[in-house]
Amino acid sequence: MKKPISRRDFLKLAGLGLGAMAFKPYKLLDFEYLTSPKRLPQFPASEIIGRVVTTGVSVRDRPIYDPGLNTSIGEIPADTLVEWGREVIGSAIGYVNQKYVETPQGYIYGSVLQPTRNLPNTPITEMPAGQPGFWAEVTVPYVELAHEGVVASPWLQSNISYNFPPRLYYGQVVWMDQVRNVNGFVEYRWNEDAGGRGYGYGGGYGEYFWADGAGFKILTDADVATINPDVDPSEKTIALNLDYQTLSCYEGTREVFFCRVSTGLKTFENDYSTPAGTLLTHWKIISKNMTAGDEAAGYSTPAVPWCTFIASGGVAIHGAHWHNAFGEKRSHGCINVSPEDAKWIFRWTLPYVSLIAGEERRNLPEHGTVVTSVETKFN
Repeated sequence: MKKPISRRDFLKLAGLGLGAMAFKPYKLLDFEYLTSPKRLPQFPASEIIGRVVTTGVSVRDRPIYDPGLNTSIGEIPADTLVEWGREVIGSAIGYVNQKYVETPQGYIYGSVLQPTRNLPNTPITEMPAGQPGFWAEVTVPYVELAHEGVVASPWLQSNISYNFPPRLYYGQVVWMDQVRNVNGFVEYRWNEDAGGRGYGYGGGYGEYFWADGAGFKILTDADVATINPDVDPSEKTIALNLDYQTLSCYEGTREVFFCRVSTGLKTFENDYSTPAGTLLTHWKIISKNMTAGDEAAGYSTPAVPWCTFIASGGVAIHGAHWHNAFGEKRSHGCINVSPEDAKWIFRWTLPYVSLIAGEERRNLPEHGTVVTSVETKFN
């Protein structure tokens, strides 16, 4: 087993080998391939489909990782899809999470498998009348993209440099501004900088991407409707436990939601700790490009879904598709949760965000839902 890598390191995939058990999840990124239209692939026939989120993941004959034992029977590359069978508690020395997933090929450590589903949709054939675009959520393991325009963003340049195709993944949410049917199937155009929708790259690089419309569910008002709207807003609070890596939503004294999280990691080199104390929801946005750092040590991740910002410095509760290690610290300060959990929290917290607006901001003394973040301090 190898330790989970960062979002930027995820792109460093040059030279990946292909084991006998893995199907090849990408092709050489020449210009023709990058711009060619792409239909959804044939996904595994499984209720839950595991997507490998990092490179060099070991498949094991037993749910055990022990440097003193040779339990590995092969390695599979990033974006390999596997049938998700039983979840079992095994032994992973040096790790907090001990869960493995049983697949037809063997056991795979659960933290490096994103659980996804294959829920294709019937796409619309023309833009909704009178609307400049629409929000759409990926409901299949991944959607391959056909590029249009210039190559300029750090995200796309990194993908090309490391020969990894640009894709959108299960749970991501994007803004679509065009529909076409010129290649034998309906495609939507993802525009990260359409009048501020999605806050794509902060300046609009002039990059656009077409994708098979069957891979996207068009969001409706029901997808953003406030959960339990009759509850007094002051009674809605969030308790974030940085020691146990948990998040609970309360209505008064009643817990109505619970999930495991991944908060900021502190190392000898860097301190990305999520702040403790009373934090205030002040900005919510349906989807946002998140970029930080520089070429040497940074990341650029488009379409991070269901962002609920609660502290200065860009600290947000948001969906994370690049790992499944919830329950242990590993972020750059944000509170990572699964896309499904992020959507529930986004809808339950205040302020309400409509599809038309796409985001809502508050300035002190006004604020939304209060978050109490606690952590044990040792002298």
